[in-house]
Amino acid sequence: MVLHVFLAGTALAWLVPMLWAIYTSLRPYSETQAKGYLSLPSTLNFQNYIDAWNQSGMPHYFWNTVMIAVPAVILTLLLSSFVAFTVTQYNLKINLLLLMIFTAGNLLPQQVIITPLYRLYLLITVPSGLSDSGKLYDTILGLVVIHVAFQSGFCTFVLSNYMKTIPAGLREAAVVDGATVWQIYSRIILPLLKPAVAALATLLSIWIYNDFFWAIVLISDGNKMPITSALANLSGTFFTNDNLVAAGALLTAIPTLIVYFVLQRQFVSGLTLGAEKG
Repeated sequence: MVLHVFLAGTALAWLVPMLWAIYTSLRPYSETQAKGYLSLPSTLNFQNYIDAWNQSGMPHYFWNTVMIAVPAVILTLLLSSFVAFTVTQYNLKINLLLLMIFTAGNLLPQQVIITPLYRLYLLITVPSGLSDSGKLYDTILGLVVIHVAFQSGFCTFVLSNYMKTIPAGLREAAVVDGATVWQIYSRIILPLLKPAVAALATLLSIWIYNDFFWAIVLISDGNKMPITSALANLSGTFFTNDNLVAAGALLTAIPTLIVYFVLQRQFVSGLTLGAEKG
């Protein structure tokens, strides 16, 4: 009984901020200003959502985020699966060192490398079609690259641990049948990785979608910023409509909720991998 009460209280504590944001977003600011945030509402409508969508330019920033998140997630999972496949399926001398290097990248705070990374982006040249200045700085490609670099270590660690649970006899039988390395990876190992890949895809989509740190550092053109920057457009210099910001924040959260609900079953399966092993 005590445990149930505790769990219910914890769940309620997590829900209160979300419910409060929904309540605030549905109230006109004029009413909130007159009665206060803790007052009972006289009017509830979706006007704040309409204003947030129109005033912040969300469609444009949503598209920018798609251009960043989709390639970043796909490349991260693809490259991480390559490394995990190599270090788990083949007995090479550099396997442990390679896995340690990829995993160690997650231990480095992002803030530590802001200055050298910023200077590096100003030096790297890219085709003119990808950058107005010809440099990696201030490009969508630059954000994709940094997300792939920072997320690959975690994904490699997770996928390599899962691949270790795959019986070695599967690969050995494929080798006897004359399968190439690519055939073993694409036709045997990769299909077995679906639960783990789906779980990682869900996490990566949410992490990259919600990121604003790297966009601030590596993007100077406001038109190239991700969706998280749209909320900044709703805040004025001397005045901020909190009701409008709450509506905008809830609008930006919708895509992550969609991703989670679409991949919910695979996500839960990925989280419980190996739970029944002795």
